[in-house]
Formats: sequence, C-alpha cells, structure tokens
Amino acid sequence: MTELPELVINAWRKRAGPIVFSTVDTKGIPNAIYATGVSIYNPETIVIADNYFDKTRRNILDGSKGSILFLTDEKKSFQVKGSIQYYQKGEIFDDMKKWNSTKSPGHAAAALKVEEVYSGSEKLEITTKV
Repeated sequence: MTELPELVINAWRKRAGPIVFSTVDTKGIPNAIYATGVSIYNPETIVIADNYFDKTRRNILDGSKGSILFLTDEKKSFQVKGSIQYYQKGEIFDDMKKWNSTKSPGHAAAALKVEEVYSGSEKLEITTKV
C-alpha cells in the first residue's frame, strides 16, 4: 500500500476551501467537481462523500482513476492521484456517514487509494508498504 507523506497529511489539516476531485469518462473526457465532504480515512485512502455526484459517479463505476487537488491556507497546492473504490455500505461508508454533514445525503463514499502525490509540480516520495 502507498501512503501519504507526513508533509501532505499536515498540509491537509491546513487546507483552505473545497478540494477539486477529477475523474475521466470512458472516452477520456475529464470531469472536475468541487467537494467539501472529504476526509483522510487512513494514510493510504482519502474519502469523498457522494452527496451530489452524477458524471463523477458514472466515471467511478466505469473504472476511472482520479485526482484530488487542494490548497493550504498558505496557498500551497497538493495533488493526490490514484484508483477509486465506490462504497454504498461497509466500514468506509459507515465512517463517511460519521463526518459528512447531516444536511447532505451521503449516497456513497468514493475512496481514492494513494498512488502518486505532488506538491505543486514536484512529485513527492511516498512510502510503499507490502
């Protein structure tokens, strides 16, 4: 498993505003959305609540990889790329229901598995555990 560097976990705690969550469709057409219902589930997984996905949901179910882009309060950018799992029940879904706003539907939890991490244009070293 590939883990987020401590630098990125610390930056996540200082993120400002929504994240940008991007996927692609089966024809390679990108789709990007803002999302505020997000959390680091563990150092290997970032979860995005599916509150109002449409194209994003279709892309995930069709096997899209994805990326998450966020800014810190100091305007430093970070991007995390990886494969996406979609959960409508189970441990990750139950965890999402705990932190997702009760005003939002939380239809499912999209879990991005960390594969690559960037700070601006610099690719960061990541830890891979077997």
